[in-house]
Amino acid sequence: MKISITIFFILSIFCYSPSLYAQRDTLQKNNEDFDTSRSQINYKQLIVPAALMTYGIISLNSPYLKNKDQQINNSINNDPSKTFKFDNVSVFIPSAAVYGLNFLGVPSKHNFKERLAISAIAHAITLSTVYTIKQTTPTWRPDRADHESFPSGHTAVAFTGAEMLWQEYKDQSIWYGIAGYTIAAGTGYLRMYNQKHWFSDVAMGAGIGIMGTKIAYWLLPLFDKHLQSRKTSYLTMATPFYNGKQLGVSANFQF
Repeated sequence: MKISITIFFILSIFCYSPSLYAQRDTLQKNNEDFDTSRSQINYKQLIVPAALMTYGIISLNSPYLKNKDQQINNSINNDPSKTFKFDNVSVFIPSAAVYGLNFLGVPSKHNFKERLAISAIAHAITLSTVYTIKQTTPTWRPDRADHESFPSGHTAVAFTGAEMLWQEYKDQSIWYGIAGYTIAAGTGYLRMYNQKHWFSDVAMGAGIGIMGTKIAYWLLPLFDKHLQSRKTSYLTMATPFYNGKQLGVSANFQF
């Protein structure tokens, strides 16, 4: 039952995306300056995150994959006393780079307010999905600290930022995106090294992070009109945070 609830929650995100076609037609009529290329959905982009999430879901009831999780973790670090806590910092580097590169003069695909909106939506989708699955699919961490191992929240947030970094700066240089994904992958590796997650947790988290960001970009046209209006409220800050125990995202609005 718990796995069914998890799968239903994930599939509901997929099913919502096609409705953007109808929303796009309405927005085109009401906003002459609307860029239709922003709302086009390329479902081939879902292959990688869907594959990662599928692996994670299957691993929940697969003795073979659970054994692989154990083998992978042991090959990375079989001594729980050895830790390297940089994962609590690296998790935020890709998201920070989305704004930092622009401040350094590297042109981004979207303006500042649009990036704030995308970041807020992406992190909201990612974190709510992670939280829901953690609550419905209890899994012990490798260090047995608690049963909130599946999926990896740190990895999900890191890949959310990495995918956004790729989307915003790939036209300038693909190396920005590659660097972001390298740091995100490193974050997932450190979560396993520090005995906080299994490989399947990291795979699921990466898939959720990438998927959440792609959906956020598809949803942007729904907010585009409001972001360009001076009479409406808009985001002034959207920042992911980590308080030592929990990951989250804070958002401020100006009216």
